[in-house]
Amino acid sequence: MVMKKYMVIYRSVLMENLQYVMDIAMGFISYFIFIYVFIQLWGYIYESPEELIAGYTKEQMIWYVMITEMIWCGTRSSTVTRQVATDIRGGNIAYLMNKPYHYTFYVLTKYTGEWSVRLPMYAGLTIVIGLLLVGRIPGFRTVTFWAVIPCIVLGITIHAFFKLCISLMSFWIEDSNPFQWLYDKLILVVGTIFPIEIFPAALQPLFKLTPIYTVCYGPAKLMVDFSRAKYFEILLAQILYLSAGCALMLFIYGKGVKKLYVNGG
Repeated sequence: MVMKKYMVIYRSVLMENLQYVMDIAMGFISYFIFIYVFIQLWGYIYESPEELIAGYTKEQMIWYVMITEMIWCGTRSSTVTRQVATDIRGGNIAYLMNKPYHYTFYVLTKYTGEWSVRLPMYAGLTIVIGLLLVGRIPGFRTVTFWAVIPCIVLGITIHAFFKLCISLMSFWIEDSNPFQWLYDKLILVVGTIFPIEIFPAALQPLFKLTPIYTVCYGPAKLMVDFSRAKYFEILLAQILYLSAGCALMLFIYGKGVKKLYVNGG
C-alpha cells in the first residue's frame, strides 16, 4: 500500500516530464560542446591510440568521461537541492510532512521520475557521439551494459541521498548552497572528469572510502573495463553507502522535524 503511493507520485512526475522533452534536448548543445572539447583534449594528450595513461587506452578514457558526464547531466535536478531548502526556509515543510507519505522519500521519488526521462535521452546521445567520434569501447560486450545498469541506478540514488542530507541542513543554517557547491565540485573533479587512477597513489585508497567511488567512477569504470571482481567490489560499496546515506538522511530529517515541533512549527 505504501509503495503504491510512491508509484503514483513517480508516474505523475514521469508523465509531467515527458511533456518537456524538447526543453531537455536543448541541454544537448552544451553537453556536446563539453564532450567534443574533451575528445580533442585526450586525443592531443595520447601520443598514440595504443598508449596507456593510468591503465586506460585513449578510447577507454574518452568513453569514461562521456559516461560520467552522461550520468552527471542526465540526473541534474534542483529537486533534491533548492526545492528542499526552499520548502524548509519557506515553512512549506510543515504542510508537506503531514501528508500520507514520508517527505524525504517523496522528494526522492519525484527526483527519480525526473531522471528517468533525462538519463535515457543523454544515454542515447552519448552512444551516438561515442560511436561516431571515438569508436567502440575495446572489448565491450552487450551483457556488460545490462550488468552495469543496477550500479548506475544505485550510484544515482546514493548521490541523491547525500545531496538531500546537505539540503536538510537548512533546518539549522540559512543557506546550504555553499555546501552543495563543494560537494558537487568534489564529485565532478574527482571521479567524473578524471578517473581515480589519474590521482597520486597515496590518495586513491582515500577516494575509495568516499561516495566518489560509488556515484560516477564505479559505473563508468565497469562500463569501459569490466571485471567480475571489480563489479562485486563496487556493488558492495554501493550497498554500504546506500544504507549509510539513507540512515543519515532519516536521522537528519528526524532531528529537523523535532526542532520544528519544539519551536512551534
